[in-house]
Amino acid sequence: MGTVSVRYIVDDVDAAAAFYRDRLGFEVKFQPGPGFAMLSRGDLRLLLSAVSGPGGASQPMPDGRRPEPGGWNRFQIEVADLARTAEELREARVTFRGAIVEGRGGRQLLIEDPAGNPVELFEPAPRG
Repeated sequence: MGTVSVRYIVDDVDAAAAFYRDRLGFEVKFQPGPGFAMLSRGDLRLLLSAVSGPGGASQPMPDGRRPEPGGWNRFQIEVADLARTAEELREARVTFRGAIVEGRGGRQLLIEDPAGNPVELFEPAPRG
């Protein structure tokens, strides 16, 4: 199997690329124009596509629906200290979808990129 990527539809590729680079530690690998950017963080490749444009990702479906940002599907980034990370993001005025929640596996927080796409930040529970 080849490289696995996640594609997010965004309103503003430049703003989204800056968010992922500056706030979540992604590296911009390729940004040929205003409608597309390819970023990476570890093994994750993130493709950002404009909500409208010439690329296939922004074309309407046969039933007329158009791709749009948002929803609840998301990818997860593991962090060492969720409270500290949340405070840094709050100071940067990042949008939160709620508060930190705790479960058996650890703690999580949903944030949004500038287009409203969710990203889950996850701090695993101590093992042992």
